[in-house]
Amino acid sequence: MNLDIAYANAEFIPNAGDYPPRWAKQAQNFRDASKELRQTRLGLPYAAGARNQFDLFFPDDAPQGVVVFVHGGYWRRFDRSDWSHFAAGLIARGWAVAMPSYTLAPQVRIRDITKEVARAINVVASMVAGPMVLTGHSAGGHLVARMNCADTEVQSHVAGRIKRIVPISPVSDLRPLEHTEMNADFRLDASEAAAESPVLHGHRRGIETKVWVGAEERPAFLDQARWLADAWDEAELHIAPGCHHFDVIDGLQTPQSTLVRALVDGL
Repeated sequence: MNLDIAYANAEFIPNAGDYPPRWAKQAQNFRDASKELRQTRLGLPYAAGARNQFDLFFPDDAPQGVVVFVHGGYWRRFDRSDWSHFAAGLIARGWAVAMPSYTLAPQVRIRDITKEVARAINVVASMVAGPMVLTGHSAGGHLVARMNCADTEVQSHVAGRIKRIVPISPVSDLRPLEHTEMNADFRLDASEAAAESPVLHGHRRGIETKVWVGAEERPAFLDQARWLADAWDEAELHIAPGCHHFDVIDGLQTPQSTLVRALVDGL
């Protein structure tokens, strides 16, 4: 099997190149509208690095809790500013939404990004009261799944507030990526690939996990989602009909979508 092809997404999605600029424009429009309503705090630091910042969006009334959304891009691309509009459905349901950026590979290794995301979650928890839900897409799905593993730097009192984790199209076993061209940036060896693979962690926090993946995704991503759901007793799998790797997150914009309901209602 050619793993570079197996883990390629854009090449198998019609008009894939249109998605990133459209996301960026929609995200900017959403931030502009939110700032006018004083619902937004941008560029909040969670550590000292240039990309160690998050944006925080609030509903009109006191939030019921906070959802942390971690973006994807194979740990090598994008930042929080590309995804702001995906907070819309959750805000409409009365939840605050935090969106962190993180330092990208190859500047750092994946294990370093895991640490940054944990630190971001700790800081978000100090700023918004109530329950927390973690979600992320693709590489972001991997990163939020890692937060259920007991070796991460999520503080114990923060972990106790996390009611569920929803990894969307996650990479749950990093070992295949050792054999892709992308590994020139990741620099994964066998030890780090195993340590950063959520499917291999037996010592976990036991947080309810809903693994989400599109029915039209690449077989490798369907496998990765199933592997995680099968490996964790606390996890269940949801395959979203008709969705591919790029539009599987569209439901985040709609308050009563199945995805938003899974996040905040646990359905």
